[in-house]
This record gives sequence, C-alpha cells and structure tokens, in this order.
Amino acid sequence: MHENIGFQLSRLPRLWRAVIDERLAPLGLTQTRWVTLYHLWRLGDGQPQCDLARAIGVEAPSLVRTLDQLSDQGLVERRPCEQDRRTKRVFLTPAATPLLERIDDVVREARNEMLAGLDREEIATLAQLLSRIEDNGLALQSRGEATVED
Repeated sequence: MHENIGFQLSRLPRLWRAVIDERLAPLGLTQTRWVTLYHLWRLGDGQPQCDLARAIGVEAPSLVRTLDQLSDQGLVERRPCEQDRRTKRVFLTPAATPLLERIDDVVREARNEMLAGLDREEIATLAQLLSRIEDNGLALQSRGEATVED
C-alpha cells in the first residue's frame, strides 16, 4: 500500500486541475491563465512578478508570457515598483473581477465534488497530513540543497 502513495499524490493534482480545466474551457481560459489569475486574486494585488512565479511554482520567463497574454486580454496590469524600478508588480483590472468570481465558483464546486463523502473532520485530517508530507519534502529538499552547496 505505501508504495502507491507517491503515485496517488502525483496523480491527484493533475486530476484536480483537469476537472477544473474542463469546466473553465468554455470561458477561454487555459490552465496557466486561470491559475495565474486565481493566485494573484488570492495573494492580493501588487505582487512582484518573481513572488507570483514562486507562489505558482513556475519559472519567471514562463510567467512573463502568461502575464503578456492576460494583459492583452485586459485582465492584468504590470507596473514598475516604486522602491525598485527593476521589479514589476502585477495588478488585476476591474475586468478580471467577474471572471475571477466565476473561476472561484467553479473551483469551489469542483472541490466539493472531489471531497464528496468526506466529513469536515476527515478533510481537516487530510489537510494536516498533506501539510506534514509537504514539510517533510521541503526539509529533504533543503538538506539536498545544503549538501550540493557544501
């Protein structure tokens, strides 16, 4: 049983995103675009591009292409940072709000359906266990980086 946990953990995010992607496709949103918009909305306006890329888990050049597309759609604006002109901050436009509300509805509905059959206590336990696994992975990654630098 333990041998399958890693495979299950790797399949689940892809399945989760695929369900949401399918439901957002009629809105003309690719996964990279809706994930970027949704993260920016959750993190708050004015995020530095590098922080947004880190939060999403993508490389900065990939995010730049996505932000260009979202900017062309009139959904985001990039502005220079007042403290550091080399840094660009990302802001949502008013046109993004109705779209984000729809994305939020779709994500919430998919989450409820994916977690169907689990009660609140089981969901809380699952969240705690996933956090512990993530912490363990981050600790392993940090040790690996320290070993490489030594």
